[in-house]
Amino acid sequence: MSLLAVAAACAVVVGAALQSSIGFGFALVAAPLLFAAASPAEAVGLLIVLGLEIGLLTLLTERRRPEPVWRDALSVIAWSLPGALAGVAVLRSLDEIALQLLVTAGVVCALVVNLRAVRRAPPPPGSAHEPPRWARPAAGLLAGALNTSTGTGGPPVVLLLMSRGLRPGAVRDTLTVAFVGFAPVSATALALTSTGDAVPEAAALAALVPLTALGHVAGRPVFARIAAGHSYERVLTIVLTATIVAGLLGVLL
Repeated sequence: MSLLAVAAACAVVVGAALQSSIGFGFALVAAPLLFAAASPAEAVGLLIVLGLEIGLLTLLTERRRPEPVWRDALSVIAWSLPGALAGVAVLRSLDEIALQLLVTAGVVCALVVNLRAVRRAPPPPGSAHEPPRWARPAAGLLAGALNTSTGTGGPPVVLLLMSRGLRPGAVRDTLTVAFVGFAPVSATALALTSTGDAVPEAAALAALVPLTALGHVAGRPVFARIAAGHSYERVLTIVLTATIVAGLLGVLL
């Protein structure tokens, strides 16, 4: 096994633990190294399968009743389908370096928006409010396009939910439901466009599926600490910043 493959496997574990902790981050951490270790199409396929695994583990194995905001989750899932079809065209038209730059640019934009939000005073508990009418469709379209082009469709949905004044638990569960829904949407878009090379190799799945589960279990206890300490937005900023650095390193390497 090459050093790059080992690094990609480590990124999968860390990304799974991060997503288990805050509701997103798996693809942001794992995508740069998976794209470097595999073909772009196969990397997207791996991100879809492993992301679905994390979502199902979160919703079905934590011995609690999830509390997603269904209107947000179902809306962004529905709007992600046309975006996913557009993302396949991007996947086919750009080379590996251009795709990596696209991942990094998307995270930079998300970080800038989030930093602006962090500067505002946090909303008081129970002050959740409706987003602008365009916000859900825009988040869904962008997430769908990023899911099938770079595998990193989380930031648009994260930013939508963070702007809503929701509690951390509701944000985490809504993100999880959205990601579970994105998986069949992305797979359908890839199938409709005959992108057969996105199907992951059995050996890769055999190695990464257990590692993903391990990372998920390791990240479970962290969420309660983050939510209780009111540091959710701070963690979000750190995750996005680290992803920018990883993306730039991926381009340089």
